[in-house]
Amino acid sequence: MTGTTANSGKTAVYAAFAANGVMYAALVSRVPALGAELGLSTAELGLLLLWLSAGAVSGLPAAGLLVQRLGGSRGITAGISLAAAGLLALAVGLGTASWPLTAAALFSVGLGMGLWEVGMNVVGSRTAHLIGSESLVPRLHAALSLGTVAGALLGALLAGMSVPLSGQNTVMAGLLVLTAFLLKRFTRGGEAGGKSGAGRAPGGVLLASWRERRTLLIGLCVLGFAFAEGTANEWIAYVLVDGYGAAEHTGALAFAAFVAAMTAGRLTGGALVARIGRVGVLRLSVGLALGGVLVVAFGNAVAWALVGALLWGLGAAMGFPVGIAAAADDPERAAARVSVISSLGYAAFLGGPPLLGLLGGLYGIQQAILVVCAALVPAFLASGATRRITAPGKVVGPGRPR
Repeated sequence: MTGTTANSGKTAVYAAFAANGVMYAALVSRVPALGAELGLSTAELGLLLLWLSAGAVSGLPAAGLLVQRLGGSRGITAGISLAAAGLLALAVGLGTASWPLTAAALFSVGLGMGLWEVGMNVVGSRTAHLIGSESLVPRLHAALSLGTVAGALLGALLAGMSVPLSGQNTVMAGLLVLTAFLLKRFTRGGEAGGKSGAGRAPGGVLLASWRERRTLLIGLCVLGFAFAEGTANEWIAYVLVDGYGAAEHTGALAFAAFVAAMTAGRLTGGALVARIGRVGVLRLSVGLALGGVLVVAFGNAVAWALVGALLWGLGAAMGFPVGIAAAADDPERAAARVSVISSLGYAAFLGGPPLLGLLGGLYGIQQAILVVCAALVPAFLASGATRRITAPGKVVGPGRPR
């Protein structure tokens, strides 16, 4: 596969990332409608949403096996198709007020998202490798962030127009099928291939990846950054309202500042990686994130909290994309290793917010966010594992931040 071919499919890979963000945000932004249409209490709604998370978490490890066997572009197509089927089933479940069908549908959406997530990261990393672009993977994750913003705005617009969630899901499912059809053709430039690598079965490669020291260290690094990102996504607005006594719209502004800084960091971070290397960027990122968390935790004015949100967002931006790029240095093992990294990262995304809620109830939410600092310390220490591999077991410039 030539770099020219991979470059021609770059736009399609951007579309895969953006579409993922749009689909997810459009769905979760209508969570109140989901509860209202089924007549659920807050506790019942929380239990129902666990099925979406369970699907995503269980899908990520299996996705590594499937993408290793089928290839990245087919993994994207299969993931989108499974998510679309889940959305259609969700529309039926809402129409019939069936809790079991709705739960199964959400599990299918989450499962599809897991396969889609691994597939698009494998294709994106492979495309970056073929065209020699260190900045592509961070920019792809910036597209995901922008897609999330667009999806949230779309959900808000449809909610304002009183469009039923079942109708929204039906239309979104149709759009996803069309997206899958178009991407199937144009993402093959970054195909990871269906070979298992090293003459081993895909399952053996996946299990071996879970035992690799470098892969687990990268996963530990990504876990710390994902914990920082997930905590801010769920709690930073609440910190402003509960901790600082600010108005609700000010809390939303803090969240917007965090997301904007994340997106800006991913758009510009690739050039910084090319200049100072992966390890240098990650260590600088830890410093920024730590500074932001400390400012928010100990600040006594809203203006300082907003500054802290910006620093926090800039610091959290590059952890996941740099970790994914490092996991994909060896194209033959990329699917399995990306699956491991994604699984660890999403475990932090899902486990972090409940932990913060527990600690916030005990010590206050403004103080509870200090646990993010504890997660970032091992991320700093493990960042050296992301140095580029040029051949199995070989890194570029031992001791140099590349």
